[in-house]
Amino acid sequence: MKRYVAALFLVCAATVARADETRVAVAANFTEPATEIAKLFAEKTGHTAKLSFGPSGQFFAQITQGAPFEVFLSADDARPRKAVEDGLAIPGTEFTYALGTLVLWSREPGLVTGPETLGDMGFDRLSIADPKSAPYGAAAVETMEKLGLYDSLAPRIVRGQSIAQAFQFVDTGNAELGFVALSQVIRLGGGSRWVVPADLHAPIRQDAVLLRVGASNAAAKAFLDFLRGPEAARVIESYGYARDPEAGPAAG
Repeated sequence: MKRYVAALFLVCAATVARADETRVAVAANFTEPATEIAKLFAEKTGHTAKLSFGPSGQFFAQITQGAPFEVFLSADDARPRKAVEDGLAIPGTEFTYALGTLVLWSREPGLVTGPETLGDMGFDRLSIADPKSAPYGAAAVETMEKLGLYDSLAPRIVRGQSIAQAFQFVDTGNAELGFVALSQVIRLGGGSRWVVPADLHAPIRQDAVLLRVGASNAAAKAFLDFLRGPEAARVIESYGYARDPEAGPAAG
């Protein structure tokens, strides 16, 4: 009996040792798919991904100040690259986990019909994310500039600190319409939307990277591997993101 208990203890201890936790900073626009992916990750690997959601710029600032995140899922590719350059992340581990899609969206059915909605200006307020810190906000500004409408629309623009807040402004009626991520509205019924053509702004490449804090954490590496795999791909695509065809096996 004692031998059985001892053996059982060793098996349980080994299982616990293999089941680690990783802390992941996730761009606000990727909240829903990341939550689903983390659940699948736990079911398949036994590891736990503890997710925090917010603006990528804010997360990067926290990472530079020593925040204990081990994996960074940014809304752009610039910040993960800068993290590597600054010695905050492991070279060779960055990759594009999703290509974002910008959409002009309103809670009001029939309000958004296409770019002509912006030109007609039948609204008082247009919500966007802060273009200085949010890639979707920068893409929104670029879109308006290419349409030749930014200067005329500027007085009507309200800026959210993140794409989540930009969405909230429209969702609560504080703005009649706004530029948000397709992932935020793809599963919502009603309303109206225009999916912005990709040639109206630079690609929204959302990159992930293994931070130096997580270099020795098996769960952190496993999460990045899982993020590149087929199960995560199905979730990502179901939320309206495209996958980078050049993304290969995870490094590190």
